[in-house]
Amino acid sequence: MAQDQAQDHISKKRVLFTLPGMNDVTIRQVEYRRSGESALTLDVYSPPDAERRGPHGAVVFVTGFPDPGARRFLGCTANEMASYVSWAQLVAASGLVAITYVNEEPSDVHAVFDYLRQHAPALGIDPERIGVWSCSGSGPMGLSVVMQEGPRPPKCAALIYPYTLDLGGSTGTSAAAKQWGFADACGGKSVDDFPRDRPIFVARAGQDQMPGLNEALDRMVAAALARNLPISVVNHAAGPHAFDLFDDSETTREVVRQVLAFFCFQLR
Repeated sequence: MAQDQAQDHISKKRVLFTLPGMNDVTIRQVEYRRSGESALTLDVYSPPDAERRGPHGAVVFVTGFPDPGARRFLGCTANEMASYVSWAQLVAASGLVAITYVNEEPSDVHAVFDYLRQHAPALGIDPERIGVWSCSGSGPMGLSVVMQEGPRPPKCAALIYPYTLDLGGSTGTSAAAKQWGFADACGGKSVDDFPRDRPIFVARAGQDQMPGLNEALDRMVAAALARNLPISVVNHAAGPHAFDLFDDSETTREVVRQVLAFFCFQLR
């Protein structure tokens, strides 16, 4: 019973920040590919004035966990979690399109991006202005997506209290991936693989409780700065893991504002 209550609690936690117009965004669901008899869908959150203002920049909420496992553990898929819903509403209320989706495996994100590029006009988005948002154990998958080459790669990424990649012989990220079941999508990568033209914003939780997370994150940030890569970091010194959901403070709200401002600057 206690476990069920805890799972229900975290699946219903919304971001501790609001914007005018959040409840006025439009949401539609479209199929991006089929898997056997099942349809894999994505949710498109559009600003209230989307039709009048033409194609918008978009933010894809990349997840590194398989949704079948999330459904068993949380009772819902990632895109149904109140945290993802409220973040997507915030992005749309800021004047961008937000995209969440259902997957079978984390690698389905590549099919999501293929669909968005091919159907951009119908979705009201500009395929040249797509960014990535990832948090926690989804960080490695989000980081790997922004490192992808090819036509119309993501323009930027915001990583929120993220696991990232192991450097210098450390194994904290790979160990956490095995423990929690997320994709270690940056295994074998280094900051030498980071593109020099795609800004990355990092929101660090100074009191993060997840084993090995900040150790790996700090190494990545230091290595990226040593190479003069376009990376920005804000440190919520008193913030725990998932501070946007659990730390009801002005600092939390300011960090959320900065994430939204980053996307608006890069994509709008």
